Amino acid sequence: MNLLSNLALAGGLAWASGIRLYATLFIAGLLGRLGYVPLPPGLEVLSHNWVLIVSGVLTLGEFLADKIPVFDSVWDSIHTFIRIPVGTMLAWGVFKNAGADEQIAAALLGGAVVTGTHLAKSGTRALINTSPEPFSNWGASATEDISLFGILFLMWQHPLALLILLALFIVLICWLLPKIVRGWRAIFAQLRKFNGTPA
Repeated sequence: MNLLSNLALAGGLAWASGIRLYATLFIAGLLGRLGYVPLPPGLEVLSHNWVLIVSGVLTLGEFLADKIPVFDSVWDSIHTFIRIPVGTMLAWGVFKNAGADEQIAAALLGGAVVTGTHLAKSGTRALINTSPEPFSNWGASATEDISLFGILFLMWQHPLALLILLALFIVLICWLLPKIVRGWRAIFAQLRKFNGTPA
């Protein structure tokens, strides 16, 4: 694999992990196991039996949990401590056999991408959950499912297009995260007011 493909793989796996971690692990491992995509040596473990079984079961659990309003935010909160380190490790694993400088750069890139993606996803879904109707939540979840497959497809088939979209997504995240934070502050201010606590 050339540098462009490796960068797309590292960035794409980190990006997808911030949306659906277990589905990313399962799909990458299964496609590698079936010989449809090449996995670098640092990621070949994803195609092992037990990794496929566990990630497959967790993929189903993640899919169902993400469709339940409010519970999806609990799930996201817990997975802050799982998605970010695993997404970082996946990006590092792409460059496992490269030099130390490339490994560190890949880990930093992957960590930044998966962190931004996870925070944007979990923050947006938490704001959506303030609405009493479930349809906006289901729509957001379905959009994330479609995005996951789009990222994985471009990652292997059109790496340059994936990197361009990833760069645009990073710009979007930089614009979106402050708005999410302001939304959360407004919600907390309303809760304090409702509970009679001075804002």
